[in-house]
Amino acid sequence: MNIGVVGNPSYRDLKDLLAHLAQVAPRLGFALFTEESIATLWPEPAPPSLARSPQLDCLVTLGGDGTLLRGARTLNGGNTPILGVNLGALEPTIIARGGKSRTEPVVLNDVVVHKGGVARVIRLRVSVDGEEVGQYSADGIVVSTPTGSTAYSLSAGGPIVVPSVDAIVVAAICPHTLAVRPLVVPAHAKVTVEPIPPWTDDVLVSFDGQVGTTMQPGDRLVVQRADRPVLLVRLGPEGFFARMRKKLHWGDLSDRERT
Repeated sequence: MNIGVVGNPSYRDLKDLLAHLAQVAPRLGFALFTEESIATLWPEPAPPSLARSPQLDCLVTLGGDGTLLRGARTLNGGNTPILGVNLGALEPTIIARGGKSRTEPVVLNDVVVHKGGVARVIRLRVSVDGEEVGQYSADGIVVSTPTGSTAYSLSAGGPIVVPSVDAIVVAAICPHTLAVRPLVVPAHAKVTVEPIPPWTDDVLVSFDGQVGTTMQPGDRLVVQRADRPVLLVRLGPEGFFARMRKKLHWGDLSDRERT
């Protein structure tokens, strides 16, 4: 079985974890492959690079959420399960004024359009399947998967979406009108975000909050569900709502208990 390993080198225990993996892998029949950034942390000899790996049977990410997101981008839509806890994927494309397009990395959580430099308002036209939703005056727009609904989208006032619901969430960041509310559209929809002149200078697009690019005047961002989802392994019987109770403290009335 071919196992890819992605890790966050800032984690103090990563070197010990890699040493343990290297020790048990031969006994379990695992062939390990590593991302380049952690190659020096393995005991000698280090596993071959992921760039030279054959078809992977599983990708293991050792770190936090950011490491898992990086692992998903490494697969770039591949049908390899990742050792994680959830499910979702978006495929963003930027279309220039002349019609030429460029497809960006597959996204697990969200795509965000925002203004670069000093925080300031931006005007954006949002459409769904070619039909204009409206013009947004806000600090930006978050387009997220159900997985990403509990990340940046939630902070921007978006709803929590159960992972089994096929949907895309569109949430404005600090909208400049109380009438603007988060929008939930079908997962098969195409969401288009277009900066409106003269708010077209210094517009940025970020993918999962880790990598990004710029938008030029006349560019349009089109976000849609990727052909294949990111497959994540979930360990143990704990369900979605149990995790929400633990992480978001739902139903926690301990501060109201009488002593």
